[in-house]
Amino acid sequence: MVTHSRASSRSDQLRPLNRPRPVGVMVEDGLPIAMIDGGHRARIERIQDTWCIDDEWWRDPIARRYYRVRLETGTIRTLYEDRFQDAWFEQGY
Repeated sequence: MVTHSRASSRSDQLRPLNRPRPVGVMVEDGLPIAMIDGGHRARIERIQDTWCIDDEWWRDPIARRYYRVRLETGTIRTLYEDRFQDAWFEQGY
């Protein structure tokens, strides 16, 4: 068990976890076929799942198409296309 530090929490010291980071994605016929990260290109071997999020129309709208992909290296990544920004991101979990 962790003892209470008695320190008050400060909102100016909070930071978001798992912040999405921009990546390059090659697309063919509307689907991602390769991910480019830091100059390294990895072919997408398989799309395991896909889903959309369209939300917050009353404030700043969000329109994203997510892809859970398996790269040729065997790693699993979650990518999304921000349809308002026309940009790709990786979302770590």
